[in-house]
Amino acid sequence: MGETLGEYLRRRRLEVAAQRLVAQPRLPVLQVALSVGFGSAEAFARAFKARFGESPSVWRSTEHRKRDQAKGKRDQAAALRATDDGTMKNTSIDLNVKLVDRQPVRVAYLRRVGPYGSGLSEFWIETVAPWMATNILLGRACYGISQDDPNITAPEKLRYDAAVEVPEDFTGTGPYMKTVIPGGKYASGRFKGTADQLGAAWESILRDWLPDSGMQLDARPFFEYYPTDASFDPQTGVFECDVCIQVVAL
Repeated sequence: MGETLGEYLRRRRLEVAAQRLVAQPRLPVLQVALSVGFGSAEAFARAFKARFGESPSVWRSTEHRKRDQAKGKRDQAAALRATDDGTMKNTSIDLNVKLVDRQPVRVAYLRRVGPYGSGLSEFWIETVAPWMATNILLGRACYGISQDDPNITAPEKLRYDAAVEVPEDFTGTGPYMKTVIPGGKYASGRFKGTADQLGAAWESILRDWLPDSGMQLDARPFFEYYPTDASFDPQTGVFECDVCIQVVAL
């Protein structure tokens, strides 16, 4: 059975809270609870433990340790690659993050459920692009919408929506759905690289930019924005997009 609307909204609030706990370690748990609609720290702690199996404070500490260990392994691997390959001078992700105000946009999308990473490129090339061509949608701005946090949700359950801007009266063929990507303030940074590097870009904006930004996440989804002039090299798999996270002032 699928979720009811109430169950979905409750799960989404808890997932946003979990993201904030790790991305903004100095934010008090009570403030996180209030920001996602809970009236008290006690009610939030009960709901959070029922969803994640740990208290908010324990979960925050555990997830920080996991991410620090993963970062150390990536940094070590990057250093080894730089030693072996003298042409690789810089493996860090520099997004040059800026705050932007975006308007709501209507999109049609196809959904993929499964691990994020290189499989998403195959989904765009083998499934989404032919569908767009059939429906005369090529040449329009596109969006990759990550509905779940891979640090919280099991890989086989991660939902990703490949979306394209459409007019309000759009009707097409195929198993598509329509929605509106909310407008508002977003932190946005230009990414250029391969699908396997995109996860590091997301981590960079959440780990390096967000904690000292004076901003916090809200319940709108993360997405990659692919403007009409974004480049893509089919030989190397290198592409451009804007990595966007939803933010409001603390």
